[in-house]
Amino acid sequence: MKKDAKILIACEESGTIVGAFRARGSTNVWSCDLLPTSGKFPEWHIQGDVAPILQQHWDLVIAHPPCTYLTITGNRWFSVERYGDKALKRIEDREEARVFFMLFANAKCDKICIENPLGFMSTYFRKPDQIIQPYMFGEPLEKKTCLWLKGLPLLKPTNLVKPPPRTQFKSGKSMPSWYAEVWHLPKEQRSIIRSKTFQGIADAMATQWSDI
Repeated sequence: MKKDAKILIACEESGTIVGAFRARGSTNVWSCDLLPTSGKFPEWHIQGDVAPILQQHWDLVIAHPPCTYLTITGNRWFSVERYGDKALKRIEDREEARVFFMLFANAKCDKICIENPLGFMSTYFRKPDQIIQPYMFGEPLEKKTCLWLKGLPLLKPTNLVKPPPRTQFKSGKSMPSWYAEVWHLPKEQRSIIRSKTFQGIADAMATQWSDI
């Protein structure tokens, strides 16, 4: 891929992947999100709706569509029998999230990566091409992440490390320790922290996908 290849990092406010690609020499990489960027490259961030931006020509698109209504962790809330109108509203929200996900899946671009956790799209769309963990890329943390790929090779692990023990609860359930540590934060802030791309994964994407 040429250094001036046009790259879109969709639904990213952190600028982590933008920074990784720029560090590798890419000169035309942009992030886009409804939120302002908290990263180091505000001049390369588009704040607004990504749909019209996606209609432009892009050589590579890496997308992180919101997963709140697509992840399997919220499956129980879709029971209309148990939750009534709240469940119906959630079903509507899931349909909206599905349509948004498919904007990227159907984008006119030869190289696409869509990132999301295990969930609804694995059944509705197709199974992911790859499931990765941060600890496969030098980050001693646990976060199972699915990648749907088009025109891109599988991401190769770069540095396998051991994540810390999971936080255990009295109910018998557990969750990654870093998830538990941010549980006390407001929902919106917690969501932003949990959705950020880990630096090790961003570096692997930039290193392995910059030259294809």
